[in-house]
Amino acid sequence: MVADLRLTRMEEVRAQLSTLVAPIQWVVSLPSDVLSWSTLALSDQRALVEENQRLREQILTLSHRVQRMADLTAENVRLRELLAAARQQEVPFITAELLSLDPDPFAHQMVVDRGRRDGVRVGQPVMDAAGLVGQVTSVSAYSSRVLMVADASHALPVRVNRNGLRFILQGGGHYDRLNVLHVPDTADIRQGDLLVTSGLAGRFPPGYPVARVGEVVHDPGEPFARVTAEPVAQLQRSRHFLLLFPPERRPLEAWEGELSAVAIEAARAVAGADDEEAR
Repeated sequence: MVADLRLTRMEEVRAQLSTLVAPIQWVVSLPSDVLSWSTLALSDQRALVEENQRLREQILTLSHRVQRMADLTAENVRLRELLAAARQQEVPFITAELLSLDPDPFAHQMVVDRGRRDGVRVGQPVMDAAGLVGQVTSVSAYSSRVLMVADASHALPVRVNRNGLRFILQGGGHYDRLNVLHVPDTADIRQGDLLVTSGLAGRFPPGYPVARVGEVVHDPGEPFARVTAEPVAQLQRSRHFLLLFPPERRPLEAWEGELSAVAIEAARAVAGADDEEAR
């Protein structure tokens, strides 16, 4: 100890001794390391088993729903054939991931990792696993900015899934609250009603869930009720999204030729029917 304290050469000796003792220290700490690794492995295995069990239950639930949906889809096809209605087309989509959120507390916008090179365009609907998130407002080469339904400047036409009543749904500036505008006091809208896209204006495809009615307040003497709703999309938690590609709206000029041809054919049919009656 005295030599270690007074002689500088002892530092090299100490280093050599540390090198010799290192394997012994490793062997001594090995049981503790093995125990820690085993505990971690067992905890990870338990978590994986529990997650696997949850996923199996979800698969069973989704399988049941898919079986039910297959029957409902076939019934819907038969009903549409009876009504001679046009069959709804599948809406193509691409996946996207969250890049950033707008730091402005009064703006509810986000940036996703899909842009012009992926075919994204302004006005394109954005969904998550639960419902409508918003729409694309600007596009760059590799990213796009999305205006969420919760933003106070965002509004879209919706309908009550239960009875088909149509309203305008506007963001309230909060992630958990939307406002249903101009609801007559006598309208048949209830707490818990699901609001889906109506398809009016052609921007959002019809039938996609948007919000669920949270509160309906009837003020005595007021012509309109105060109705608030909660978005079904996980606006603050979702990181993965779907960008839908609904069919583009045709301008009015594109319909003029077809409308004229249809009107001419209808006039000819009416004239032919009149001639048959005259004979």
